[in-house]
Amino acid sequence: MSTQPLTAHAELPGRIGLAQTAQHSLALAGRGVTKFMKSPIQLVDVILTPIISLLMFVYLFGEAMSGGDTDRYLQLVTPGVMVMAVFQASVGIGASLCADASTGIFDRFRSMPIARSSPLIGAVLADIIRYVVCLGTLVVLALAMGYRVRTGPVASLAALALLVGFALSFSWISVYLGMLIKNPASVQGLMTILILPLTFASNVFVPRDDMAGWLQAWSDVNPVSLVADAVRGLLNGGPVADSLFGTFAWMAGVVVVFFPLAMRAYRKNAG
Repeated sequence: MSTQPLTAHAELPGRIGLAQTAQHSLALAGRGVTKFMKSPIQLVDVILTPIISLLMFVYLFGEAMSGGDTDRYLQLVTPGVMVMAVFQASVGIGASLCADASTGIFDRFRSMPIARSSPLIGAVLADIIRYVVCLGTLVVLALAMGYRVRTGPVASLAALALLVGFALSFSWISVYLGMLIKNPASVQGLMTILILPLTFASNVFVPRDDMAGWLQAWSDVNPVSLVADAVRGLLNGGPVADSLFGTFAWMAGVVVVFFPLAMRAYRKNAG
């Protein structure tokens, strides 16, 4: 009988192709979704955060920011809060993976004949359920508050897909930090340091033209502003081409940089 330890490297059956990597990743994503289903308490943050944020900005700050026209402000701020909410939801994946690293689960994955990238890709894909729950909560609340979509169903679905894609792309920053840092609280803290300046120095809560000149220049290239403009165009109507191009450029750039960094940190973590 073999005495090979669990943490030993599995012999892979030849080179793992893209199709097999996708299959392994989806299988592990299903495992992550099952965990959410068995413990829905993990979704409380992505339900409460958008509710609190939208109510606070519309009813607490909306009158001052809009000159008393809270209905008009609701149309402006709802797409922006959607961006902020899914961006914040992407923090959880890094903290979760950081906690998993201390349990030895990655050693177990390395003992299995699966693609080396599939545990991380699977975890990121499983997080889609968090983004869907977050956006679903926001949509229901916004409609109840009087928000109205002024485009068609295709554009609306495209806006939601863009938001999920944005969160998935930027979640690789959180994944990288989760693999690099040993403390889940530190991962959340560092991601918050990143998210808050990007969010509050954007056009999420105030129109670009109401900002100071230097802040307008930053807002024009800020990924949060770009995706907020794209979502506003898709939901409220208006041009989307330029903001979509900038959003996709940011999404691609973040994945190109942080996916390899996350994989390198994962190999070291599980090595």
